[in-house]
Amino acid sequence: MFDFPLLPESASTFASFAGADGLFYALTLFVGAFCIGITALIIILGLKYKQRPGDGRKSVHLENMQVEIIWSVIPLIISLGIFAWGAVIFKDYRSIPDNTIDISVIGKRWMWKVQHPNGIREVNQLHVPRGKPVKLTMTSQDVIHSFFVPAFRVKQDVMPAVYTTLWFEATKTGDFHLFCAEYCGTDHSTMVGTVTVMEPADYEQWLGGASALTPAQAGEALFHLMGCASCHASGDESRGPQLDNVFGHEVQLRGEDPIIADETYLRQSIVDPAAKVVEGYVPLMPATYAAQLEEEDILDLIAYIKSLSDLTE
Repeated sequence: MFDFPLLPESASTFASFAGADGLFYALTLFVGAFCIGITALIIILGLKYKQRPGDGRKSVHLENMQVEIIWSVIPLIISLGIFAWGAVIFKDYRSIPDNTIDISVIGKRWMWKVQHPNGIREVNQLHVPRGKPVKLTMTSQDVIHSFFVPAFRVKQDVMPAVYTTLWFEATKTGDFHLFCAEYCGTDHSTMVGTVTVMEPADYEQWLGGASALTPAQAGEALFHLMGCASCHASGDESRGPQLDNVFGHEVQLRGEDPIIADETYLRQSIVDPAAKVVEGYVPLMPATYAAQLEEEDILDLIAYIKSLSDLTE
């Protein structure tokens, strides 16, 4: 019983006393101290001032501004300190570093499909290196899922039709549980997997053990196979918006404010091209691609479009 852990194993930069674990323990101590203190006072004062037969105590003036200020201000200061601590952790959690390894994840009843930058695919497995930040770009092929690795203290909903992101940096090698933390149907409990953290040299060797087209290369092949180049080729006479240098840059929409072209915008433009029309163009693109393309295909096309953009500006 003494070996029973209060928390899962700590295996990422978020799982530390400076991160989520420290905040959890601080909240537990803070709430526990108040709970024990208030409960003790209730019992002590209840026993001390219990009304007994024959007692005729008069009412006592109980106002004490100094006491009121103390038990209001001190908990307020502690609460604001915990809030600030949590805000710093949340900022780190949502601020994705620039030097990440970008991996695509698709949730589907009842499995996790993973694609690495060099094109290697996995199902219910995710191999990552220790000591390097990893960014996951995730979407769902059917219903809402939730990508949850307890040992890393990271969890993110995976939504259909949009992309959500998650990042972490593993600090220990080994195998760690991956769960879906959002009820997604009959076999929800079987939607599990393993995150394998490897030493950087072992990870590079693992990546080199198989050959596959990178997502950008597969997307380029699909781009030409589907005839996309007939409308989106470079040149002033193209019938559709040019794709060179579009990702990560501002796009002026017809009748709407400009937006930044991110993964979600590109996906919507592929499956529902009339939803957001670029200024100066008419909506000629048919909406039939949504039925012809799998989520993996869309991710490959987006990877190809991203490769056409200069993101150093």
